[in-house]
This record gives sequence, structure tokens and C-alpha cells, in this order.
Amino acid sequence: MAKATGGARRGSGMGKDKGGNPAPSRQAVFEVSLKGPKPAEWQSSPAVYLAGQAAIDEMDKVAIELERKWGVGRLRLLVPLDVRERFDRQRYLVNHAIAQGSLEEVRQQSARMVKAWRALDELASAKGQPVQSNDVWEVVGPAGAVYAICRSVDDARLVKPEGRLVNVYTLDEIARLLDAFPTVAKAKRVFEGAEVIRVRTHVSDPLDGLPDAVTPLNDPLPW
Repeated sequence: MAKATGGARRGSGMGKDKGGNPAPSRQAVFEVSLKGPKPAEWQSSPAVYLAGQAAIDEMDKVAIELERKWGVGRLRLLVPLDVRERFDRQRYLVNHAIAQGSLEEVRQQSARMVKAWRALDELASAKGQPVQSNDVWEVVGPAGAVYAICRSVDDARLVKPEGRLVNVYTLDEIARLLDAFPTVAKAKRVFEGAEVIRVRTHVSDPLDGLPDAVTPLNDPLPW
């Protein structure tokens, strides 16, 4: 942080742009970049951030596991209303902790969210609710829509909406869509490994959330 501030001060004089007009100072640009929501307490240093992210990753791992088992957003609809309400309240509490809580709050609420997921899983299983078929793959689009991918029309009958808005596509329909939009298909073919749509289906590496590995572990994060 001190290094960035020092660099801005060295360039605090007003220069001119290519048109001869006064250009904004580097100090002014730097000060603008500091504006924005204050980071949560658990993001105050790399050490604290990694500890909090570890708890969140454990929670995400359980959520991914059970959404693969039951379907995206379906499990909460398979339990009684009062249980669903408590589950949704816990979802809010963990999101609140992540947005502006301390490390202890993130750990506590993430652990409670894991217990909530497990409780719904046990309750739905005890009621004999059918799990998601292995012949149906569900993903969530960037806008939150649920897409169910099936091999055939017969497999499409295995989709269990349970009150959700689910867009169902067979492999044949996907092939037709790719033929209708050749630019998308070409991007996948020419650029090996390219992702047309990025969807979170795995726990990400917490180190990706840090700006670098140069900052000492317990120093304040630069945001």
C-alpha cells in the first residue's frame, strides 16, 4: 500500500495530454481507485483471508456435492416449508458474514450452512424423495437460469423440476444450436480449451483471490 501511495505522490503534478489539455494527476486517479465498499474484516490480511476462504470452500464443496445429487436448487423444495425457511435464513446469514463479517463469523456461519445442507439431505432421503438421475446434467447460467442437459428425449423425461423453471436440452438440440451459431462452435474448435460459458462447478483455489504472494502473510491486503 505504501509503495502505491508513494508512486502516486511522485506523479502528483499536473501534466498535459496529447491535445495539450491538463491531465488528471496520478494522485487523483489513485484516490478515485480507493473509493468503493469497504472489504469485510475477514479479508484484512492474507492469513485471515485464507482461513476464511477455507471455511467457505468446505461449504461450497458440500453444496456442489448435494446439488449434483438432488439437482440445482431442488433440494430446498423437497422439505417442509418451515425447514426451507430456516435453510434460506441460514443462506442469508452466511452471505452476510461473507460480505461484511469477521473471520469467526465466516467460520461459524459456513459451518452452520454445511449442517443445514446435511440436514436437508437426510430429511429428503428419509422421505424417500428421488435423487437426480445420472442421465441428467444440470448447470446454472450466468443469469441464474437452470439448464438440464440430457442424451435423448427419453432421458428428458427424467428431469425433476419440483417447481423450478428448468430449460431442458437434448444432445441433438445442442448440436442443432451449435450449427445455427457456427461462430461459437468455431471458437471451441480453434482455441483449444476455450470456455464459451464459465460456470462454477468446483471449489476454486483461494490463492487466486490474492493479488500476489509477495505480501507477508499477516500484512494488510491492498484493498
